[in-house]
Amino acid sequence: MSSRQGGKMKPLKAPKKEKKEETEEDIEHKKKQKAEQDALKAAREKALKGGPMGGAGIKKSGKK
Repeated sequence: MSSRQGGKMKPLKAPKKEKKEETEEDIEHKKKQKAEQDALKAAREKALKGGPMGGAGIKKSGKK
């Protein structure tokens, strides 16, 4: 009997990456990104809620 040689071989497991320490700049940047993401999420929910976004829309005149 012959061994299976066809197909792709499985890649070897990659070594685990070392966790680097986060600097104050990194922490501040992550906080800023989270705040932006929360603002976008709130705006999206408001848009899906319905109703006018703040504009007056089309005004009808009293004339016929």
